[in-house]
Amino acid sequence: MIRASSFLAGVCALALLPAFAHAADASPAQAADPYYKAGQAALAKAMAVTPNTGRAKNVILFLGDGMGISTAVAGRIWQGQQRGVDGESNALSFEKLPFTALSKTYSHDTQVTDSAAGITAITTGVKTRNKVIGLTGEAKPESCASEAATSVATIAEIAKAHGLSAGAVTNTRITHATPAGTFAHTAYRDWEGDGDMPAEALSGGCKDIARQLVEAPAGVRLDVALGGGRSRFLPEAKGGKRADGRDLTAEWTKAKGAAYVSTADQLKAIDPAKTGPVLGLFAGEHLPYEVERAQSGQGVPSLSDMATKAVDILSKNPKGYFLLVEGGKIDMGSHLNNARRTLTETAAFSDAVQAVLDKVDLKDTLVIVTADHSHGLVISGYAARNAPILGLAGNEGEPVVAGDGKAYTVLSFATGPGGTEGNELRADPAKEDLDEVDYHQQAVAHLPSAAHAGEDVGVYADGPGAYLVRGVVEESYIFQVMRHAFGFDAAK
Repeated sequence: MIRASSFLAGVCALALLPAFAHAADASPAQAADPYYKAGQAALAKAMAVTPNTGRAKNVILFLGDGMGISTAVAGRIWQGQQRGVDGESNALSFEKLPFTALSKTYSHDTQVTDSAAGITAITTGVKTRNKVIGLTGEAKPESCASEAATSVATIAEIAKAHGLSAGAVTNTRITHATPAGTFAHTAYRDWEGDGDMPAEALSGGCKDIARQLVEAPAGVRLDVALGGGRSRFLPEAKGGKRADGRDLTAEWTKAKGAAYVSTADQLKAIDPAKTGPVLGLFAGEHLPYEVERAQSGQGVPSLSDMATKAVDILSKNPKGYFLLVEGGKIDMGSHLNNARRTLTETAAFSDAVQAVLDKVDLKDTLVIVTADHSHGLVISGYAARNAPILGLAGNEGEPVVAGDGKAYTVLSFATGPGGTEGNELRADPAKEDLDEVDYHQQAVAHLPSAAHAGEDVGVYADGPGAYLVRGVVEESYIFQVMRHAFGFDAAK
């Protein structure tokens, strides 16, 4: 039975509603609101999307290393503010792609993955142990004996076996964990060159990652490999770190039509129609951060430059190609608790995605953008709308201090070099230069290098098969989407 008091309360509540035709309609003020209108436009755009169920000729995988949700959000705000537009409502290039999902990034043996296990899941469909690349979870880290029986094929190798081309682009060393995940099979990610390996690993028959790239059989070898890490390919006599005296760059050029380049100008001068395979190593170690690349004087190409050139080279194969593009310095900025570098790299990564989207046809090219893991970057406080993302936190526009009487920044980290040691007191960010390029945001716990974080990361996609990117998925599921889009699975 309905009580009289409840009925009367309902009648009174209805009487207070704005005067409009139906309760389900918007009020005049609501309909005129810019957020409401933006929502209507977004709905209309979403309803107009038609899933592409066709086969992909090309698959391009963009990986923002360490680019968790909080990093993407802070990156979009930073990019917008740098462009003089509203940062909070800004959108990075890949955030405009119509299909999205969340990826669970735990590894075979840990709650929080490293990049080696993360990229292995994405490129092979198999979750493995941290520090291991291209092997199953049955592999024993740093054990040569366990490599042969646990090796798994990567999406790049599978594409090559079907007659397609394949490439990897990164602003880290090309032998670093993520790019190595396209071609290497190793029990330890740090075995990038023979100089990085212990004697027992060398005597046990393990190959360093640089050798694996150059010595791969022609049927599976990458057609494009662009990044840093020249030291792992050159002997000590030529300024490298190889102990075996070999010059792997010279060995690379023995293949028909092969080229080796080491400057941005040399890369630009390559004629895609006449050259390939191409190895480009533009620094001894990792490439410089974007904030210092223009002043580095090293002739280093941008991530966009390398990605678009790789597309040009790979596109000459009429059967198609697979390409990995890694924004690896996003992760490195966060390891330093240096949010300015993290966000600048995120924006540059977004630019690279857009540069490639401008070149390819999404009718036959699947583009997937994701991360291998997150970082402990936190956006906290109630800073005013449009307040500098690298500035001090506030309380809806008013200055705010913590319990120790000191200010705190909008961005902070869970762990890393920004944490205090011993009985050291926390510094007051209000008295520091937050605009300094090398400023380190504070962290809760001190570590020499910030630890990764374990929350899910975003997956963004468009093109053939992109409609399969939805829901909350395992990181290893991304491989299945790419394989299916190519038509390499039985279900196709």
